[in-house]
Amino acid sequence: MTAGAGAELAIETHGLTKTFGKQTAVNGIDLAVPRGSVFGFLGPNGSGKTTTIRVLLGLASATSGEVSVLGQPLPGRLASVLPRVGALIEGPGFYPFLSGQANLRRLDSADRYVSSSTRHARVDAALERVGLSHAAGKKVKAYSLGMKQRLGIANALLTPRDLIVLDEPTNGLDPQGTREVRNLVRSLTAEGTTVFVSSHLLAEIEQICTHAAVMRAGNLVAQGSLDDLRRAGQARVRVLTPDDLAAEQVLRRLGLVPEHPDARGDGHADVTVSAPITDDLAPDTVVSALVAAGVRVRGFEVERATLEDLFVALTGEGFDVVQ
Repeated sequence: MTAGAGAELAIETHGLTKTFGKQTAVNGIDLAVPRGSVFGFLGPNGSGKTTTIRVLLGLASATSGEVSVLGQPLPGRLASVLPRVGALIEGPGFYPFLSGQANLRRLDSADRYVSSSTRHARVDAALERVGLSHAAGKKVKAYSLGMKQRLGIANALLTPRDLIVLDEPTNGLDPQGTREVRNLVRSLTAEGTTVFVSSHLLAEIEQICTHAAVMRAGNLVAQGSLDDLRRAGQARVRVLTPDDLAAEQVLRRLGLVPEHPDARGDGHADVTVSAPITDDLAPDTVVSALVAAGVRVRGFEVERATLEDLFVALTGEGFDVVQ
């Protein structure tokens, strides 16, 4: 790892590998999480996401490879790194017979790096930030799943953090709670905090993340900014015309391979003709060629690949796109 690269990355791994006996859970991944980003960590169940997170937080040791968090090598500098990291992993766990406020105070008291004289103020501020001030004195066993989730995030925010790691942060939240968490994540990055989010809700990743990585069977199959990932997918040109056969001939002359339309036109009914298109072929070139050939163009668009399209192409699996 170079010092220059590490200074710009909140998380960096090289060849990170974790095996359990003969099973390889994480296979030589090179992860690069820019500082100040909201980084989505995507993948089907069993793809290695949780194992990777556990290694990053010192909850598991890597079999081989290099790991750096906030510019410090792990596990050697774990003691100095962890106080700068907040995390909510595999769902929150609290004492059900204590109030939310009492739970946070107990957790805060276990942190030897903070002052006990400001504990009450820190707890109250964290509860207010996640919208739980009204339920601070209520026993956690009476909390809904969404309230418990927000209490877990409050625990991660008890002290200022340079890095926040959230595993399924909107799990169990109603739409209002989801919006609150989304706004909370944005406010954290505005303060310079890096947020690393593992989620199965693609809509959430697309709305809050600036960067993402996709895991499949222990391998890192894609990573980068969301714009770069979308551009990596296959774009399509779509033509609405009653002259579908003539349109297909024009597309073939341009080097495009038309996809079979759902129905053939009869010279009167409009049919959508589509074909994969490359970035080096300008849309106006396609339209000009169609018009010059006498094709009646009733509609035209270049349809860019979505993050869902890319995920399915990379993993061969579907994805939950709504909450």
